[in-house]
Amino acid sequence: MNPRIEPARPADRPRLVEVWEAAVRATHHFLPEEDLQFYKRMLREQYFDLVRLTCLRDGDGTVQGFSGTAEDRLEMLFVHPDCHGRGFGKALLRDAIAHHGTRLVDVNEQNPGAVAFYLAQGFEQIGRSPLDGADKPFPLLHLRLRAGA
Repeated sequence: MNPRIEPARPADRPRLVEVWEAAVRATHHFLPEEDLQFYKRMLREQYFDLVRLTCLRDGDGTVQGFSGTAEDRLEMLFVHPDCHGRGFGKALLRDAIAHHGTRLVDVNEQNPGAVAFYLAQGFEQIGRSPLDGADKPFPLLHLRLRAGA
């Protein structure tokens, strides 16, 4: 059975946190443990409630990735590292573009794999901020989907 993309359910949230933490530990090597725990708490307590959550389930029905969108912004996209390289992130991104009008995304400058991913998917850099959305010193690149991409 092929992976499927569908709206996340409230019961999925503990698994979404697991996927997020595994993905962040695998890709956000610049993030100190203290900050990782801060964002994990914020994810559970606030961030999930600010976005439309979509999950990707594998053939067994296990959530292996998810995205969060708000208006025309992709606010989060994470895939479990065991599933990296299988097209799950691309599938979630394409779904966000096609069904949720995603045109903008911010990505951590210190995460070169994510930067390369979005650029390869048709995004272009339109700006940079020295601080992230929580005013922490993790620079963000502001990206926009190129016309026709």
